[in-house]
Amino acid sequence: MKPLASDHQLKPAKAVALAIATLAIGFLASACQEATPPASSPTAGSPAPSASAAGDGKGLKIGTLLPATGDLASVGQPMLAAVPLLVETVNKCGGVNGAPVTLLPNTDDQTDPTAGADGMTKLAEVDKVAGVVGSFGSSVSAAAIPIAIRNKVMLVSPGSTSPVFTERGKKGEFQGYWARTAPSDSYQAPALAKLTYEKGIRRAATIVINNDYGRGFEKEFVQAFKKLGGTITNEAKPARYDPKATTFETEVQAAFSGKPQGVAAVAYAETGALLLKTAYQQGLSKGVQILLTDGSKSDQFAAQVGKTSDGKFILQGALGTIPGADGKALEAFNKLWQAKFNQAPAAYAPQAWDAAALLVLAAQAAKANTGDAIKSKILEVAKGPGKDVSDVCEGLKLLSQGEKINYQGASGNVDIDDSGDVSGVYDVWQVEPDGKLKTVSKVSPAIN
Repeated sequence: MKPLASDHQLKPAKAVALAIATLAIGFLASACQEATPPASSPTAGSPAPSASAAGDGKGLKIGTLLPATGDLASVGQPMLAAVPLLVETVNKCGGVNGAPVTLLPNTDDQTDPTAGADGMTKLAEVDKVAGVVGSFGSSVSAAAIPIAIRNKVMLVSPGSTSPVFTERGKKGEFQGYWARTAPSDSYQAPALAKLTYEKGIRRAATIVINNDYGRGFEKEFVQAFKKLGGTITNEAKPARYDPKATTFETEVQAAFSGKPQGVAAVAYAETGALLLKTAYQQGLSKGVQILLTDGSKSDQFAAQVGKTSDGKFILQGALGTIPGADGKALEAFNKLWQAKFNQAPAAYAPQAWDAAALLVLAAQAAKANTGDAIKSKILEVAKGPGKDVSDVCEGLKLLSQGEKINYQGASGNVDIDDSGDVSGVYDVWQVEPDGKLKTVSKVSPAIN
């Protein structure tokens, strides 16, 4: 889900240690309910079992560039388990092009473009991977894309949702080396606008993180809400906050001062929590419907924002949207995840599974383990023509026999277009009185 202009020196030992520590607390479960996986669950960045050692030049080699630390760490945890699970599944059914797939330990992008660029450079130029699942933050992906293109590495993001990528993709800037399995915020923002209007809100404000994710979402939300008949109270003076900010007094005043009925806060979990806590402490958010997005959907978010003087969660009743999953492979994926971790998968786990699945299927379709080969076939396996296949192992078998497939994923049909985009559905989530997040409905991005 995520952002460009402001949204990494790689420190593998530290990153893995931090990721393992984080995952010891637990992966985000269904509806972002925290649960502790059993000992059999993969630690962040751990490679799936493989007979092929990294760097030996045999078999397909892929990596991940995902946030184990930083502002998006709590939201990104499910992805850190989904990719190793996919690789483990693939290797159990014979691997790709007759050899096991090698998955390198996760490269922690730290939710930071500089760290992400450093990590992508290592993956492409030192580790010589053919494909990478990542990143989550849009600003990090923006920093990583030029490196991927230069080194002919296929980059598939499970969560970078900035509409800027659509615009750049249409111009051909990515040369085919970029795709994503989460839909653009050009879909999610209208979905949130529709939800806002359906709740009877006619005057809304926005406050967003000042990067591609925030600004892109803001633009689409404002257009959609106005089209529905609503008014944006701070349209003339948008409230945008620095991703590295630690105080938010000025920004919240700008967002809440126009007496909006609702405020759409497009933020990441850590900074977003401080922002909304500040709004409450200044007495600005009382009686205002808080509207949130995927960037802040973390099981810890309500607790981070805090409680009122009478012990209630400040965010009780807040509503948000997040890309959902409705693919033909979803039921089987859920069962596999439940068997492995004894809990339901959280948001973005299906998208991460599908991102890795497309990399291995494209390599098999091309009968070559290079990034250039994956690029040449990824759109073909994603949307056909060919037999509809939701089981990755079945798809690999058919491709090895020279047949064509149309992969039907867990997150959706993953029909990637020429810009690297997919469409999707959106879950509506709500902060319950106990601070937990509950999926309460779905909303389409269509404006009626």
